[in-house]
Amino acid sequence: MSKTAEALGRISKVSVIRLQTVIAAPPERCFDLSLSIELHLASAAAAGERVISGPTSGLLAPGDTVTWEARHFGLRHRLTVRITSYERPVMFRDEMISGPFRRMRHDHWFEPQADGTLMRDEFDFGSALPLFDTLVLRPHLSRLLIARNETIRTVAESEEWRRYLND
Repeated sequence: MSKTAEALGRISKVSVIRLQTVIAAPPERCFDLSLSIELHLASAAAAGERVISGPTSGLLAPGDTVTWEARHFGLRHRLTVRITSYERPVMFRDEMISGPFRRMRHDHWFEPQADGTLMRDEFDFGSALPLFDTLVLRPHLSRLLIARNETIRTVAESEEWRRYLND
């Protein structure tokens, strides 16, 4: 393998965030909460996130496109994503259509467990600056995703989930 191929392999591994969250709730509830626009906005309130275009409430569905705007590193950024894969309650994928990344794909997996659900995330991203990805973006995005997953877990394990879902 060439040195360039080795370096690219290392860079691509750095720009993938993998998380696992155990939730004491059924996969269907976790799946739906993960697609809730209102819950997403609640989990990203610190960044002042809002919807610029697309659905503004309810659950995102296959093929939906939404543009989020939020403040990161003191600047406003817009990110447009589309739900490109959807298999309820097993997995869904949102992919960047336009935004600040060179690439961004987020796979969400929901595996039934004896005590609820194992929610897995694989967030694959990249900017034009691999060193920036490693030193700045990866830690920042990891914190955001962990906070989001904790919000989903807290809501799913309480009666608060009823506020976001019509079940």
